[in-house]
Amino acid sequence: MDHHPADQFRDHVKPFLISKMEEFCLLGYDKITDEELWTFLKAKKWKKIEGLKVHQIAADILSVKVTDFMNFTTIEAYKNGNTFDRKDAQRLLKDLI
Repeated sequence: MDHHPADQFRDHVKPFLISKMEEFCLLGYDKITDEELWTFLKAKKWKKIEGLKVHQIAADILSVKVTDFMNFTTIEAYKNGNTFDRKDAQRLLKDLI
């Protein structure tokens, strides 16, 4: 994604990103990176917002629900063709046998 107005605040809100990732980890989602979370926020929360303020960015980060993030990730995987299909399952089973 191109440069986004929120990118200028990323270093300032890094502790909030880390806190949210720790929360997701406690819920069993331990493979989420700060880059994935930031991409979600830019695509969903800050899609059409100009003139963002750092306190709004921090509040948006802390308000992310794991279900919203996972729904977004799933849809993006389908859009990009990164799905687990029948051939993948057959390869996996073959490797297990």
